[in-house]
Amino acid sequence: MFKEFDIKDLPFYNMLPVGVCSFNDLKNNLFECRAKNRIPKDAKSVIVYLFPYYLGEEYYKNSNISKYAVPDDYHRICGEYLEKTVLYLREEYPGNTFEYFCDNSPIDEVKAACLSGLGVKGENSLLINEIYGSFCFIGEIVTDSDIPVEKREIANCLKCGLCEKKCINNALKSGIVDEERCFSAITQKKGELKEAEAELIKISKCIWGCDVCQDICPMNKVIKTSPIKEFYETAKSSYESDTDYNENRAFSWRKQDVINRNLEISGCKF
Repeated sequence: MFKEFDIKDLPFYNMLPVGVCSFNDLKNNLFECRAKNRIPKDAKSVIVYLFPYYLGEEYYKNSNISKYAVPDDYHRICGEYLEKTVLYLREEYPGNTFEYFCDNSPIDEVKAACLSGLGVKGENSLLINEIYGSFCFIGEIVTDSDIPVEKREIANCLKCGLCEKKCINNALKSGIVDEERCFSAITQKKGELKEAEAELIKISKCIWGCDVCQDICPMNKVIKTSPIKEFYETAKSSYESDTDYNENRAFSWRKQDVINRNLEISGCKF
């Protein structure tokens, strides 16, 4: 017998923000990547989960890495939650197909989250959730199940302009992010940095990622901390010369000489 889909039956529904949008609203703007081949044939719906990662300021004292890199690699942690959910859905709805994606996704994740009612789009291109702010990872489950959804338009943030004004390398302009100037992207570049790029690391003392536009955002001023215990259990606020690089961290995909270069430039312990 056909079982009617109820979002309230989803695993972690009472723990994590979750919503649903139509695949039709996303299919014309898919990103080209290997994961695109995993989208179910005749996909109709996208279940979107948010994974809040803000842990509280006490976890970021003397930190020299972005907040998202403080816990273990979010691909693993969020992936485990999504995998459990997919296993549940496959068992409950054996006539349908379910595939999950996290970061390496063909889906425009911010657009999907906005259309699912999970937040608004910031001028820094990030999703801003009402409860957890912009400190959220996004995961999706694409299915050929036709789940009823509420039609929504993409809403924008306050447009106060603070993220653009305070960006340390003027990478934001009218809601568009210049990837060449983005400091987070600069910290991930291979090879020798330009003098001006290295100077940014010296000044900020941040050797991986950047949180300036999020820290300054007024919509992030009163937010709840993450409900995900694995983020707290694996939190390490800094990277130093004796840090085990082979640990499962968000920066481990990049060769170690990049983050060691940044550490040396910053003047921190090396």
